[in-house]
Amino acid sequence: MTELAAVKAALKTQAVETPSWAYGNSGTRFKVFAQPGVPRNPFEKLDDAAKVHEFTGAAPTVALHIPWDRADGPDGYAALAKHAEDRGLKLGAINSNTFQDDDYKLGSICHPDAAVRRKAVGHLFECVDIMDATGSKDLKLWFADGTNYPGQDDLRERQDRLSEGLALVYERLGDDQRMLLEYKLFEPAFYATDVPDWGTAYAHCLKLGPRAQVVVDTGHHAPGTNIEFIVATLLREGKLGAFDFNSRFYADDDLMVGAADPFQLFRIMYEVIRGGGFTPDVAFMLDQCHNIEAKIPAIIRSVMNVQEATAKALLVDRDSLAVAQRSGDVLAANAVIMDAYNTDVRPLVAEVRGELGLDPDPVAAYRRSGWAEKIAEERVGGQQAGWGA
Repeated sequence: MTELAAVKAALKTQAVETPSWAYGNSGTRFKVFAQPGVPRNPFEKLDDAAKVHEFTGAAPTVALHIPWDRADGPDGYAALAKHAEDRGLKLGAINSNTFQDDDYKLGSICHPDAAVRRKAVGHLFECVDIMDATGSKDLKLWFADGTNYPGQDDLRERQDRLSEGLALVYERLGDDQRMLLEYKLFEPAFYATDVPDWGTAYAHCLKLGPRAQVVVDTGHHAPGTNIEFIVATLLREGKLGAFDFNSRFYADDDLMVGAADPFQLFRIMYEVIRGGGFTPDVAFMLDQCHNIEAKIPAIIRSVMNVQEATAKALLVDRDSLAVAQRSGDVLAANAVIMDAYNTDVRPLVAEVRGELGLDPDPVAAYRRSGWAEKIAEERVGGQQAGWGA
């Protein structure tokens, strides 16, 4: 039997990193819908993130995206880090952007033109400089690089360029800093993406060294992919560095984590726990866009979804599961998994919040706080933050 005290103790240590860009306006290639009260700068994004942490107690760090969160001035990033600290937060991963510049039409770090590759590497060096200024430990890399047509470029040479560029950036990292390499099956490239899957990301990270690890974005796979198998394998190899949690129905939808397939999220979290990955060495990040729903309560709800999936995974009776597996009892083994998944853990998680001095219902507490009305009234004028698409 699983001890509830141990489950509650584990839940109290859980930390989910929220993305700065989720607090800004977002949309699709068809339309970006503005919302009242959206932050106009990274400082206001941190103010909103502080509310998520205030009501969940489980979102102490915020990932930045450069240049969307660029802080001007010689001490801009130090000021941003201080702003976070004053609100009970820390700055998390620094995300690069090598996909929104006209020079990157044919790629960035894999581009056939050496001048463009140097420009891309220069931006990645800038991100490491920002890490130095903010105290951030993780550099998160996602490359839109790829090709749309057979013969457009040499596939092997693009991998060589990727390897060369990654090595330059890896050497620039400090001893306590990591490179987190993300993969994505397709989009915006449609014929061949240069980092399309976990195997490609793993191969490059393995060559780079121990401070290069793989990011698993739950929306970046082909339909039907067994993501928990990937998680188990990367943990076994010591190469799982982080998650980008979100949900998808069709492609990279970036919907709220747990919204489309909560059973999948539970299975992933079970493999994390079983594989020893429920530690600060694996970053649990959200990577979502709240195009039509209110942003702050959606992020609060997302953190809650991760907490609930984790609670269910912690409730798996691993001793009984092992007995059933060793004896070849297929139905009994599956029943252990399903019993944990079908448990209503909401009262348990609410109890944990109460023990931490938090409101048992974070979304209701946020709605009562008046923050949404306050920012809608005060954040008038200026340019609302968005992804710049």
